[in-house]
Amino acid sequence: MHDFLEKLGIRPINPGVFCGQWRGNGPVRERLSPIDGQVIARVREAAAEDYEAAVTRAQEAFLKWRTIPAPVRGETIRRFGNALREAKPDLAKLVTLETGKILAEGAGEVQEMIDICDFAVGLSRQLYGLTIQSERPQHRLMEQWHPLGVVGVISAFNFPVAVWAWNSALAAVCGDAVCWKPSNKTPLCAIAATRIAEQVCRETGVDPAIFSLVIGDVATTGAPMAADQRIPLISATGSSAMGREVAQTVGRRLGRTILELGGNNAVIVTPSANLDLATRAIFFGAVGTAGQRCTTTSANLDLATRAIFFGAVGTAGQRCTTTRRVIVHESIEQTLRERLIAAYRSLKIGNPLDPSILMGPLIDRQAVQTMTTARNDCRIVQEETFAPLLYLIPYARFDEALTMHNAVPQGLSSGIFTNDFRQAEEFLSVCGSDCGIANVNAGTSGAEIGGAFGGEKETGGGRESGSDAWKSYMRRQTNTVNYSPELPLAQGIVFG
Repeated sequence: MHDFLEKLGIRPINPGVFCGQWRGNGPVRERLSPIDGQVIARVREAAAEDYEAAVTRAQEAFLKWRTIPAPVRGETIRRFGNALREAKPDLAKLVTLETGKILAEGAGEVQEMIDICDFAVGLSRQLYGLTIQSERPQHRLMEQWHPLGVVGVISAFNFPVAVWAWNSALAAVCGDAVCWKPSNKTPLCAIAATRIAEQVCRETGVDPAIFSLVIGDVATTGAPMAADQRIPLISATGSSAMGREVAQTVGRRLGRTILELGGNNAVIVTPSANLDLATRAIFFGAVGTAGQRCTTTSANLDLATRAIFFGAVGTAGQRCTTTRRVIVHESIEQTLRERLIAAYRSLKIGNPLDPSILMGPLIDRQAVQTMTTARNDCRIVQEETFAPLLYLIPYARFDEALTMHNAVPQGLSSGIFTNDFRQAEEFLSVCGSDCGIANVNAGTSGAEIGGAFGGEKETGGGRESGSDAWKSYMRRQTNTVNYSPELPLAQGIVFG
């Protein structure tokens, strides 16, 4: 085994359930690296009784955790962020080994975990309610926010630790416990992250079951979690088809969902665009989080091309924010096409553990088969293809470009490259992009911690990470306080 695996607590055979203690009574499965097909380690998955133990213990931990002042809860998350800083090199290597991401992307993902911890620590002192002017004399009307309960987190393979951290860091400072079902394609990353959280909790005297883990198949873990009345909120990341199943199951019990589902992201490239900037942004959005960002403001075609290119091939195209469609004005289509082809030819593909490599492998054989069966008339071209495929679509008029941009079922991330102020403003207006994220002279790939992340339509409508996304993890309560010595007669009040 690699030395860094032992430092992360990964052993040849690993229990796949954590509920304050490690256990697992289900089948033992191998986890192969997409880099070379070799066995990294084995995981003993959850049986039905393990799932029950995890949720039961998470609920018990929540009942204590919710009574701890939020700033004190923030201290545990602060220490968790520091522990991630120390573990970053090793955890980043594990992300690369298990997903096939390049090393820079693995490090970037762990940095997202650290950043959301920093955000959550500050948030722990800002869980604000409202005071409202009451209609009744000598009454005070206010709103406050209370911890919600156990949050179920279902995450995907492409971001095996960051999405869990987005949810768990916010949920924890809000006073919730988390029960995590990671992708079966990346269980070792989940085990390593949970071990770090466990150690921090033990150091701070917190019940570590607030960060519970269940690794298992859909029938044993996923379906029971969606149907479990003890879990008031399910945050699920994955395909739109998976999201529909989760939403229907949770909706039948009137539970809440945060759904982060598919994207079919497009950028519009106008005749006035800085093509250098657009090319780079498309490239970033296609090849992903190589830790590279466009900082130049010079106006030339190469920048635009590189932006498009990186947007299309990052994480080997396996990101929900990957650039998949380029809607380019017909007058510059051929020029942009030639520049993108040149960029693709320059792309170094290989072992993602090599720092010189910009793109590693797809996650497994099934992903390869999905990519190589695509034709222009296939339905798959109209759906999210989790692969480094990029479609160039010409347009003549700007209104046509906007129509084509919005004419897909998904609505996650979008971008426009233009130096025309009016076009930029229209793209951001109510008549422009219908996505949850809209960028001007920047690609579709990636997101900042401070802003709420999520999309519309079949992307699910959920929001995670920054801004006021914390409210999803709490319950709102309206309070009336009567401080009159006598109960006054209600005047002009309509009671529900």
